[in-house]
Amino acid sequence: MGMKVKVKLVGNEAKVKLLIRHPMETGRRKDDSGKIIPAKYIQTLTCHANDQLCFESQFGTGVSKDPFLSFTLLNRKQGDKLKFKWVDTAGDSDEKEVVIK
Repeated sequence: MGMKVKVKLVGNEAKVKLLIRHPMETGRRKDDSGKIIPAKYIQTLTCHANDQLCFESQFGTGVSKDPFLSFTLLNRKQGDKLKFKWVDTAGDSDEKEVVIK
């Protein structure tokens, strides 16, 4: 698991591309022996810009493995710190911080 983040500053808009490595198990699939694979999927994703919440998303079982998101943050400038964090149904999480260049 992990995250890849790319941010491109265009004027005062930060164009964000985010790839999250995660299996996103729904709890409805079976393994090769026929046992149900327990549900484990990302529930929340947040982005803080300079310690202020600027983006929040809630996921469910309909989101595919290794989700990709693309969004724009307004009123951003070079040097702003963006901190991304996701939390899944098992309580696992990951964080990544990037500085806008």
